[in-house]
Amino acid sequence: MVQTVKSLWVYSGSKEILFEKPLALRRISFSIKVLADITKEHKSWISFDDPTFASHYILDGSVLQLKAKGEGIFQGAIWVHNLSPADLLFDLMEILV
Repeated sequence: MVQTVKSLWVYSGSKEILFEKPLALRRISFSIKVLADITKEHKSWISFDDPTFASHYILDGSVLQLKAKGEGIFQGAIWVHNLSPADLLFDLMEILV
């Protein structure tokens, strides 16, 4: 079992890979949290293996985190697109087995 915990700055308007696709192990849990003031707008899109963000999950307002765990969770790369006018700090955790 491998646990990865990291923080990542994502600059305003930029796209970044939060988690790479696991190659030798499989993901059983991940957590994405935006460390920001919830009284201000900090919109981000989270995409699963789609750098074009045609289909995405929105983190905004009071919803500034996304968590998943279990055997059937997504195994590809997880992307973020920061649509906020501010740079955002993401707190990330992933468990692989």
